Amino acid sequence: MTRRASRKGSADSRCPSCSAPLITQWVGDTAALKVTADLTPLTPAEQARVRTPNRLIWCLKTGPHRAPRLRWISHIHPPNCPHAHVTDHQCPPAEPTTLF
Repeated sequence: MTRRASRKGSADSRCPSCSAPLITQWVGDTAALKVTADLTPLTPAEQARVRTPNRLIWCLKTGPHRAPRLRWISHIHPPNCPHAHVTDHQCPPAEPTTLF
């Protein structure tokens, strides 16, 4: 018998509109959020620029023997975290097109 490979917790894919690499995952245990995040790591300056009340920054925990996992960044998150920090995906504005 063969068993299908299963992916627990995340799905790596590309945005259908802009083709950016994404990870989609439920984050949290009690009140989970379904997060679709860009896989592009952000510098601390970029994090400060893109963070808004409705656009959060996530810690992308990875390792040699584990699947990528998004984690909340809260007040107890270590300031010297070795993992990449990413943000919710938003497609870049499309170039205007005209019909005429």
